[in-house]
Amino acid sequence: MLRAAAVCGMMTAMGCTTRSAPPTFAVVESFETGASAFVRAVSVDGPSLWVATSEGVLKIDRATGAMVNTYTTREGLMVDYAFAVSTDRRGTTWFGTNSGGLARVDGDRVTTFHVKDGLADPWVYHMDYQRDGTMWIGTWNGVSRFDGVRFTNYRVEDGLINRWVYAVAVDRDDSVWFGTEGGVSRFDGRAWTSWTHADGLGAPNAARLSPSTNTGFGTLTAGNRHRHDLTSLDPEGRETYNENYVFSLLSDARGVKWVGTWGGGVARFNGKTWTNFTTKDGLAGNVVYAIAQDPTGRLWFGTNHGLSTYDGRAWTTVLPSQRYTGGDIYAVAVDPDRSVWMGYKGGVARVRPLDRR
Repeated sequence: MLRAAAVCGMMTAMGCTTRSAPPTFAVVESFETGASAFVRAVSVDGPSLWVATSEGVLKIDRATGAMVNTYTTREGLMVDYAFAVSTDRRGTTWFGTNSGGLARVDGDRVTTFHVKDGLADPWVYHMDYQRDGTMWIGTWNGVSRFDGVRFTNYRVEDGLINRWVYAVAVDRDDSVWFGTEGGVSRFDGRAWTSWTHADGLGAPNAARLSPSTNTGFGTLTAGNRHRHDLTSLDPEGRETYNENYVFSLLSDARGVKWVGTWGGGVARFNGKTWTNFTTKDGLAGNVVYAIAQDPTGRLWFGTNHGLSTYDGRAWTTVLPSQRYTGGDIYAVAVDPDRSVWMGYKGGVARVRPLDRR
């Protein structure tokens, strides 16, 4: 069961690209999700914080930290493992699961959509919505478009660059962007356009790290079954590099694309050129699992070595503390009041800027 932890000790943060001191951020609160539970996604919906984990989905009252509800197979999910959680424009919350399809939550009622209903694949990794409410769903066998009645599926033969889709982002012009194991694709409703490392996506493998053989952020075994190990390390514990492999994708308030890669840092695309940021620039780690933007325009990046933030000039990394020990940050979400929630194995922590007097 999730339970509120003590308020964490204050910590300093470091910037590296400007002479002026960057703002300081601190973990002010943390919650435990169970030692073996990986937090795969966090989402803010009004007063609620949704936490998707490898052992179920939690709904938490942000103001009090109290548990509002839990969703597992006992409550109607086909599996406990949830990759994604988001709330659509109508206020309905959706879960993407590991082999259990797409789940819709209406109060205490759970409705599941699976391959037999037209969904492209039962492994659902991410969702986003167009202006009219149409949902786009990233799966491990292409993407699905859901208009509330029927699914329309798009795969590699239709123009998608790779079947494994980890991130979906609807742009200001209502075009849809997809982050995959083979690069980034854009669909405007008529034509597909794609970009890869050869176009500038992701920094070069300067450290000459070994390529990972993992696919689906795990391994593909006999019978097309997936096994998740949730590590970007090789069997000897060394960091790896996967060219073209995209974990996360954000279209910011100005329409600029930010793409989180496996080993190539974060890539910025302004529609014409790619610019890559890595640990040499101040990013905490070169594997970027999650990206979010706060109301001020500041960007937040969950990496394999902690949480970093970028204001367009300076990079700052939230350092480990008593309650947050560092490591892989798989999920990031931002409150309207600028609190940042980050998810990792075993818990969720809330980060706030410290006012500088």
